[in-house]
Order: sequence, then C-alpha cells, then structure tokens
Amino acid sequence: MNTTSFSYCSSADDILDVLHARATEPLAKRVWQFAAKTSRNIQNTQARRSSSARGKVWLVGAGPGDAELLTIKALRAIESADIIFYDQLVSADIRALFPAGTPALYVGKAKNHHSIAQDDLNQLLVEQAQLGLTVCRIKGGDPFVFGRGGEELLELRKAGIAAEVIPGITSASGCSTYANIPLTHRGLAQGCTFVTAHAEKTLDLNWTALAQLNHTLVFYMGLTRADIIAEQLQQHGMAATTPAAIIENGCRSNQRVITGTIHELPELVAREQVQSPALIIVGQVVNLAEQLQPEFWQSVAAEASNQRLLA
Repeated sequence: MNTTSFSYCSSADDILDVLHARATEPLAKRVWQFAAKTSRNIQNTQARRSSSARGKVWLVGAGPGDAELLTIKALRAIESADIIFYDQLVSADIRALFPAGTPALYVGKAKNHHSIAQDDLNQLLVEQAQLGLTVCRIKGGDPFVFGRGGEELLELRKAGIAAEVIPGITSASGCSTYANIPLTHRGLAQGCTFVTAHAEKTLDLNWTALAQLNHTLVFYMGLTRADIIAEQLQQHGMAATTPAAIIENGCRSNQRVITGTIHELPELVAREQVQSPALIIVGQVVNLAEQLQPEFWQSVAAEASNQRLLA
C-alpha cells in the first residue's frame, strides 16, 4: 500500500495539501474537499493557542448507534475537540451531537471504498496533535474491538503524542441486548466468542474450535460471507438447526432482527436483502429472543385467562 509522509508538514494547510495531492480516487477527493473547507477553522484554532501548547488525541468509542449509549466521557471528548475524525459506523444521531463550530471529517471505510489509507490516517492524527490541537477520533462500537484502535494508539505512542482511549459499547453487546438475545445464559451458553469475518482473501479461522465451543458466536462484518460461515460451521460439526440471528442497523431506530438457523443463513441474507451494518449471532441463546419479548408473556397470560374462563 502506498502511503504519504507528513513529516515535513508544518501547518494544517500543508497537511491538507499533501492529502489533496494523494486524492486520486473519488472518495479520497471528497475527503480533500471537506478538509479544505475546514482548513481555516483549524488555523484559527491554532492562532488562539500558545506556541508551547501540546495537542492530544482521544480515541473514542461511539457504541453501536444509539446516541444515549454514549458515555459521559465520550461526550465530553466530542465537545472539547478542535477537530473530529469519524468513521462509517458513527450514526447520524451521534454526529448530530458534534458541536456546530467544530470541523468534522469523514475518514471511514466501507467494503472496497476507503476514504483514506489507514497509514495516512495514523500520520494525520499525529500531525494534528503536533499542531497543538485536541483531536477526537471517534469510531463505532469500541476502538479496541475490531476497530484498529490499537494500531492508531501505537503510532501515537511512538510519536510521543498524548492519547487516551475511551471505551464504547461494542456491537456484539449492544445489538444483542436491543434484540433481546443474551450472549450468555445458564444452561445454554457459558461463554461468547467474537469473530471478525473481514479478510483480504480467504476467511482462515479455526472452524473446528468455533463449531465445538458451545459458545455464542458473534460475527462482525460477516454479511458478505454468510454462506462461508454457514458452510464451514456445519462441515465442522455444528448442527444445521442451530439458531442464528442477523441484526441489521442494531441499536438504531431502523433496527431489524431476522432469525432462522445456520443452514438458512445465506438464504435469509439474500431474501431479506440485509444491508450493512449487520451482525450475525449463532447459538441457542437466539431462541430466547421471543420469550424475552414482553408481548410473549402478555400472550401467555391472555391464554391462561381464557383457559380459566372456559374451565
């Protein structure tokens, strides 16, 4: 991967000029266009700072989508930032909390569409902090759970930049809870395993272990590999009737939960035209979702009442 060095850049405009030079792809051009608009804001912020001011980077977990799941600390980091860099999975409700006067730059990644290379982004965070800015790098979920937060923090530490990580509710926890699917349950699942289905080429996992753990399995970024997940789990010993759920837009107003079995998983994705972001949960706990709905017990109570009247 080609990367750009920002080591010679002395100002925010210099950094943005380098990004502009690299902006040959449509998404990268949009990054540049937005960044150019925010350049003056950044420079004005610098002018208000003393020459000895040191910047700081906050790596913030935004959680799975519901703005009310943000931590108080995360909200404070957003409100105190001079510039915000946000990801694809930071919901519109959370973006609405960004201060109106704070530049906010999209640096997210979608399948086959990266607005900026990760190495370039790492260097951009370093350079912005070296300019004396307080930077909020906000990510969906938790920065340390499939969020590349460790990579970004490592680069910041190497550069001697003050940085702090603010945990967020990871999608496996938030989305499963909003879908009434407990990740563990006595007698059904003594543990849970988080798996990323994202891979450059082949999905090289220990399928035998996953199929035989008797854990709840949560697959992040698994939508386009649902057929592989279903096939490999069954080939390595998991029953085809094992319950599975797909949670689309978890913890958002348009959340959708689709349930079936692992054998049906690819069919469900295609038939229901599931879109990202989506999470796949596999395990017996999925069957609890119906019983944990209040309507289920209202129906049970109504049926019991009818039986008493007929007795």
